[in-house]
Amino acid sequence: MLYSKTKHQLSSRRACRLFSLRTSVFYYQKVRKDEDDKIRFELIALSNEHQTWGFWMMHYRLRNLGFTWNHKRVYRIYTSMKLNLRNKRKKRLPARIKEPLLRPIYPNVTWSMDFMHDSLENGKSVRSLNIIDDFNREILSICIDTSLPSAKVISELEKLIEWRGKPEKIRVDNGPEFIAEKLKLFCQKKAIELYYIQPGKPTQNSLIERFNRTFRTDFLNAYLFENIKEMKNYTEIWMWMYNNERPHSSLQYLSPRNFLLKYGKVKNPNDFPTFQINQNNNTIILNKNYTFKCS
Repeated sequence: MLYSKTKHQLSSRRACRLFSLRTSVFYYQKVRKDEDDKIRFELIALSNEHQTWGFWMMHYRLRNLGFTWNHKRVYRIYTSMKLNLRNKRKKRLPARIKEPLLRPIYPNVTWSMDFMHDSLENGKSVRSLNIIDDFNREILSICIDTSLPSAKVISELEKLIEWRGKPEKIRVDNGPEFIAEKLKLFCQKKAIELYYIQPGKPTQNSLIERFNRTFRTDFLNAYLFENIKEMKNYTEIWMWMYNNERPHSSLQYLSPRNFLLKYGKVKNPNDFPTFQINQNNNTIILNKNYTFKCS
């Protein structure tokens, strides 16, 4: 067309007739589709916010937002952006700072929490939430159940705080129950620092890990329970024995009760769990020949 117009001085109309071409095709100018840019913008926003969503999830989300784009048009742009090949990246934990494991100089400075797993006689899996005071290694709570979500953790902390007072800091690992937003908000509301150890570094929470070993060898591995009620009943008996009678090597071979009484500068000892009268029959002696009976 351009050659015939420049060399032979033909008009555009005659040149189009010569080449059997419609004039509308010759004069056609490509129009940039601004709607495509809008679709790209919306797809980028959805993919950044929801990395696990596929095409159809995004398409119906756009429909729910009021956009009426044809699914074929959206899919063409979706594939041109290579969103169908993007990596589903895992959420990274925030950086954890290593801190020295300092021994508190009085009670309710630092508590430590951790979970343990065990099974009943019928093979049913159970979990325990263990909470201790780092000052005198006192067991504050051993909560046993088949499931212990973050809401249950908060409930146990609320009971302890109402009974004993709140700590300044709680040391935990990076388990899903501990990194939950509910627990973070609870600690912020109570002005409690929630300190996370570095991933894969259980020695940074060695006080609760050392207690877990004792609880495992002296109680969980030594006895077999038929149901959770039975396990809870005798856990309370064992807790009282641990807090009030068992010598602790890191406490100058004193029990947590005696160490608290000697070095804790406690004004009213009866306010602390270690000085509470055991509600169970504390005359029961736990040994490997003892047969548990559910009360």
